[in-house]
Amino acid sequence: MENYTYNSFTLQLEGLKVTDDSMYPVFFLLFFSYLSIMFSNVGIVVLIYMKQTLHQPMYLLFCNLPLNDIIGNSIMVPRMLSDILSPPSQRLISYYECVVQAFTTHMFGTTSHTVLMIMAYDRYVAICNPLHYSTIMNNKMMIKLTASAWGVALVLVAVLLGLTVRLNRCRTLILNPFCDNASLFKLSCESVLINNIYGVTFTVVLYITSIGGVVLTYTKITTVCLTSKNKTLNRKALKTCSTHLFVYLIMTLSGMLIISLHRFPQHSEYRKLSSLLFHIVPGILNPIIYGVQSAEIRKFLSNAFQTRKVLPFF
Repeated sequence: MENYTYNSFTLQLEGLKVTDDSMYPVFFLLFFSYLSIMFSNVGIVVLIYMKQTLHQPMYLLFCNLPLNDIIGNSIMVPRMLSDILSPPSQRLISYYECVVQAFTTHMFGTTSHTVLMIMAYDRYVAICNPLHYSTIMNNKMMIKLTASAWGVALVLVAVLLGLTVRLNRCRTLILNPFCDNASLFKLSCESVLINNIYGVTFTVVLYITSIGGVVLTYTKITTVCLTSKNKTLNRKALKTCSTHLFVYLIMTLSGMLIISLHRFPQHSEYRKLSSLLFHIVPGILNPIIYGVQSAEIRKFLSNAFQTRKVLPFF
């Protein structure tokens, strides 16, 4: 007979199942990935903040992505690094810390969608209505777009976790390397029908809105490029939109994979790996794709390195 512990405030994380031989390689791989994420994303934000010529709508809206990567990975990765070096019986986490971690994890995923949506809108205005771009994408509009991206995600995730927090718990094992909503409500012996209905509705609405918005903006951008004979415009559109679309496809496909694998408990290790990559891969790729491919940022970095080379050594 299964032993139940009701409403325990101490939970146990299953974590990643790694052998003794692979424990340290996995730890250092994850550790250096985390350092790379922090260094590159913080660097991009500081650079855009300090460089006056980068105070443009495209870069200011892009700042939301590295900020989201910094927050999302800072809550999840350090805890996972600690758990890798700990035996399974010592991978304990308080219920409140678990709820915060789950909230941050879902905020990370949801905000990734909403931020990429407002960035798609920015590219649409820049390419399809370039003469009125500065008028439309003024400071007030950027504040509205940014507040909407974070505000919508906040409300959706708050309701999602609120429905889970109300449940009584009779189990203590989190079947995941970190806390998320599905792992939390699976601790309950009560009916989770409402949670499943809202979770499915939340996911469907988010993906339909996100994919629909991106498809609509890119369809209009493609139409403008096909009807325009301006090669400079077409080259600019191809460069900026291809990078945005590449990041969006990676995030969308990996998110769908995680959701699908939650329905197949026998593939739990694949789900854990995909959940980890969903956080790590965008955090590493976003600064490279958006930052390094930006002419302004490349120019600034090039000038910075050239200045260092001509400085005398003391």
